[in-house]
Amino acid sequence: MDLLSLIPSAGNLVFTVGAFVLALSIIVTVHEYGHYIVGRWSGIKAEVFSIGFGPVLVSRTDRHGTQWQIAALPLGGYVRFMGDASASSARPSPEVAGMDQDTRRHTMHGAPLWARTATVAAGPLFNFALAILVFAALSLVRGVALEPPTVGSLADLPQGMAERSALAPGDTILALNGMPTPDYTRFYEVVATLPTDAAPVYTVRRNGVERDVIGPYPFPPIVGTVQPRTAAAEAGLRPGDVVLAIQGEPINAFRELQARVAETGGQPVTVRIWRAGETMEFDLTPKSMDLPMSDGSFQTRWLIGMTGALAFESATRMPGPVEALGEGVDQLGFILQSSLSALYHMVTGAISSCNLSGPIGIAESSGAAASQGLETFIWFIAVLSAAVGLLNLFPIPVLDGGHLVFYLYEGITGRPPSDRAMRFLTAVGLAMLLGLMAFALTNDLVCP
Repeated sequence: MDLLSLIPSAGNLVFTVGAFVLALSIIVTVHEYGHYIVGRWSGIKAEVFSIGFGPVLVSRTDRHGTQWQIAALPLGGYVRFMGDASASSARPSPEVAGMDQDTRRHTMHGAPLWARTATVAAGPLFNFALAILVFAALSLVRGVALEPPTVGSLADLPQGMAERSALAPGDTILALNGMPTPDYTRFYEVVATLPTDAAPVYTVRRNGVERDVIGPYPFPPIVGTVQPRTAAAEAGLRPGDVVLAIQGEPINAFRELQARVAETGGQPVTVRIWRAGETMEFDLTPKSMDLPMSDGSFQTRWLIGMTGALAFESATRMPGPVEALGEGVDQLGFILQSSLSALYHMVTGAISSCNLSGPIGIAESSGAAASQGLETFIWFIAVLSAAVGLLNLFPIPVLDGGHLVFYLYEGITGRPPSDRAMRFLTAVGLAMLLGLMAFALTNDLVCP
């Protein structure tokens, strides 16, 4: 990556950095609040709750004696509990040894094992909870697609690409070319078998009456979403754009676009776009990307970085709270499973290590998500929160997962690791974490 490409203008740089800081601050606040509130419930006193590091800009002390503050460097945060030698809670301060038993109980190092374990685990768990709640809220806002597939509204398509007037909002789609479509799973399976050079016959229920009508190809080459840090995003493509041709050859379906891009082998392509009545051309260079599959594997493809959309907006219904939370849990599970699978495949060399982004890449993705609207930015925060929670559970000393491993050892042996072992393992963990950060930053600068 060309570092200068990240800062085409001062305004874009400020926007990107601002979006990154806002996303990170929200995630850090939730993470640290998890540590704080569970620690307080467990009888552990928090002395400082800080968003950011360095010089304190604003602070106040609450009735529990905790100083809440915002510091000058908004790149993280911490909770310092009573008796901690540092914000990491790795070692007790010398004063803990002179405390009476009752006072020592309110320190991280003098609290029972269960209290320390719950306090440390709460940070990542609160990150996961944030992700679930955001995904659930988005499900409530967007609604759940009605089944059988039902037309909410028709997409804006150029004349000549497909017939649009025969379908109407409210139509329930019962079949395509005579093949039943009782739900979206079957609908997508049927669409994959349709020829792309002819408008299909839709069997619909309209006002209680079944009829056959000619409609558009269900998946025309319309842009549904544009993914950050891709050729489509860099070129300025937008959701709602319709791809008319690639390399001068007309296309009628999104799957044709995918096939043509895959055939390029990474060579630049010219796409002709229709946007709100205007036609324009863009030059794009596909990037090799590793896509997670439903079975946990990855598939490497040449992509320009956009997803397709139906020729119609699906009609939706409002899910119940339990259903929405279930959707949130499912999405969190998919993110965690995909992340662990990606890490495994990178370690084994099955996919490129360029899939690991550092602070520059995350900042750029933050800005790109924010530029696509509030809903996309909120969704990105949820995804990033899940990733931060997972990272913190890795069994690396200085991370929450490392502390939990130490507590597991203490629970099994009846005593904590020795001070010498703790110092050594903490130094190793810090070196590993710094090495990982340096590797990710290098990816940001050198990966395409």
